[in-house]
Amino acid sequence: MDETRIQDRSGAGEPSIAELGERPPTHERAIKGGVHTKRIHDSGVKHVSGAARYVDDEPELPGTLQIYIAMSEKAHARIVSLDVSKVRDVPGVACVLTANDIPGQNDYSPVFGDDPIFPQTSGPEALVQYVGQPIFAVAAETIDLARRAAKLAIVEYEELPAAITIEQALAAAGEAGHDLLDPHEMRIGDVDAALEGAPHRVLGRVAVGGQDHFYLEGQIAYSIPLEDGDVLVRSSTQHPSEVQHNVAKMLGVPDHAVTVEVRRMGGGFGGKESQPALFAAVTALAAVKTGRPVKCRLDRDDDMEMTGKRHEVTINYAVGFSGNGRIAAGDFSHLVRCGYSRDLSAAIADRAMFHADNAYSLPAARILSRRLKTHTVSNTAFRGFGGPQGMVGIERVMDRIAFETGIDPLDVRKVNLYPSFDSDRAPGVTPYHMPVTDSIIAELVEELEVTSGYRARREAIRQFNAQSPVLKKGLALTPVKFGISFTTSHLNQAGALVHVYKDGSVHLNHGGTEMGQGLFVKVAQVVAEEFQIDIEKVKITATTTAKVPNTSATAASSGSDLNGMAAQAAARTIKNRLIDYACGRYHVPEEQVVFAANRVLIGNEEKRFADLVGEAYLARISLSSTGFYATPDIHYDRESASGQPFYYFAYGAACSEVVIDMLTGEYKLLRADILHDCGTSLNPAIDRGQIEGGFIQGMGWLTMEELWWDDKGRLKTHAPSTYKIPTANDRPDDLRIAIWEKGENRSDTIYRSKAVGEPPFMLAISVFSALTDAVIAAGDGKAFPDLDAPATPERVLKAVEGVRG
Repeated sequence: MDETRIQDRSGAGEPSIAELGERPPTHERAIKGGVHTKRIHDSGVKHVSGAARYVDDEPELPGTLQIYIAMSEKAHARIVSLDVSKVRDVPGVACVLTANDIPGQNDYSPVFGDDPIFPQTSGPEALVQYVGQPIFAVAAETIDLARRAAKLAIVEYEELPAAITIEQALAAAGEAGHDLLDPHEMRIGDVDAALEGAPHRVLGRVAVGGQDHFYLEGQIAYSIPLEDGDVLVRSSTQHPSEVQHNVAKMLGVPDHAVTVEVRRMGGGFGGKESQPALFAAVTALAAVKTGRPVKCRLDRDDDMEMTGKRHEVTINYAVGFSGNGRIAAGDFSHLVRCGYSRDLSAAIADRAMFHADNAYSLPAARILSRRLKTHTVSNTAFRGFGGPQGMVGIERVMDRIAFETGIDPLDVRKVNLYPSFDSDRAPGVTPYHMPVTDSIIAELVEELEVTSGYRARREAIRQFNAQSPVLKKGLALTPVKFGISFTTSHLNQAGALVHVYKDGSVHLNHGGTEMGQGLFVKVAQVVAEEFQIDIEKVKITATTTAKVPNTSATAASSGSDLNGMAAQAAARTIKNRLIDYACGRYHVPEEQVVFAANRVLIGNEEKRFADLVGEAYLARISLSSTGFYATPDIHYDRESASGQPFYYFAYGAACSEVVIDMLTGEYKLLRADILHDCGTSLNPAIDRGQIEGGFIQGMGWLTMEELWWDDKGRLKTHAPSTYKIPTANDRPDDLRIAIWEKGENRSDTIYRSKAVGEPPFMLAISVFSALTDAVIAAGDGKAFPDLDAPATPERVLKAVEGVRG
């Protein structure tokens, strides 16, 4: 393997694959792969070589049936009749499943009970509510046969009025007298008085589009019938316990009758949190009904039509501010497009509100959120879980204030940042009344301002724009403050199971799932560190509900925080048993039993870790333990809209430079400088990958990934030919990523690390602001552009034409 050192644009060397994990910790004779060392992903070589096994790579058992799910052709309609008799008669069709075949509850929703697996075929609930909604399923010998047979079904619809857009949803909600979910409001200070008394005031709006998850591995489930009506489900899911619960309630059996297993996913990004339960339920039902293994693997078009997206949000704002750009009050209204059912929209819309302040201390603020029903697919979790949408609103406000005052946008941002935790100023307080006591954002922004050369580049861009009649450049430096924890408090828990075998090898299992983000290797590093053994001695195993029960989704950036602590607790229990054994066997005090680099020092003796374990086994010491962790000190009261919903905040900043073509609206990201806070990183190599991946995915959301439904509710961007995600060519040639060297979590997290899955996504808002800056330059600074996201070339061109009059 080529061990050439990879150079980043700043000239700092990044170690080769062969060197990863070799940096020793501070203790003597360091172990290989403990915490704070750079380790490649445990499946990295398998990923690039094609050896990594996903659900579809597992050998199919003899007699496996394939599922095709037939979808609604109407956005909103009553099913007058459904005739599948001809489908059942096709040779090779094993069964056809409708709502009438479900023995238990006809629901796969995560919370509210409003996601039917199939619509009823008669009565008031015989409704379809989006184009692509499952109506029935066909299990046949081959997928082609199932698909052809499904076309023989006869469905008679009575069409009903459909609300597709936010504007139509507002009108429909007005007529019906209610939204999909109750509105929610957060407030701090006297907003109306502060707005009235502010020297300057602006009003505006910004619309933020949705986003498809576009995971490499589509939705898939494989169910195997077992004895006594039990079923084993292999699912590509971020939430095995929820899939287990939904399959069990659909079958009308206890949870213990269903086992859900997942070794890895080919990407998830939130799209595999709640909605995989549908496909698991359909395969499990067919497996139990036929007694044969059943697989459902969606093709890309069906997947994109059938599954939820990031929530589209329109943000209206009114902001009062002083002459130096300091905000006196902000009034924000969020209009959230939820889709046909509630799914996770309540928590997602809440998180958009929680992040409406981003990194800025607002003396007075009001945030009102309405959650609207549309007859489109039910929108769902997506990286950032609403937070990015909320942040776009306040960052648009910062750009607007800078334009109105003539102050550099970075200076407007800096004057509004939350005070540092070690400053003389009192901590800022969020609109939900949580003091921000760990802020380092001001210092981090100052450092990036210097390392990115922001001031000199700002002047160089002014000179370039003055001399360039067609191309205009823009520059923006934006911060990120992102709360870490599930805002639904009971989800902040995790379990783990650790076995130490008598040869000293370790088996690790926990409730977290691996979707490419490197969670498994991080948790393995934690266990290796606890026992002081090389990471190669720790076996990573598939997540299964049969080993660790009642787990939460791997989401909210909390995977390492929760599962790392749970695994450490399990390992520490075993370690303490070994210490107690050694104290009794060798008559030494506890402090003289020291674990160090694959060995254990016991008084004046030294033993290999494996030898001590072997002795303990012969002495009948338990070498297996569960571990559990629940995040402390978090709560939120909806009635008062106040509390501490987050355990801590992760911080970061990005500086992006773009160039646009005023004649076509085309643009390019030329350079991006990123400085991100990972606390004391568990694995800097994994974290750097998450920072880069999050930034590029966020850039795709804000610049090119456009979802479009026609007036009949049909998704027209349902394939790579019509839905564009970033490619290697969209990555800037000059991308400089640094983990903040001073980082250390002030909260008691696993080895003082910080979550890194979602926070980097919002760094891409700097690209959107840089495009705004370039469009302002296109109009010679005379007008502020009306630019929504995604800022496609068409939208950029329209904005340019708008500012040029």
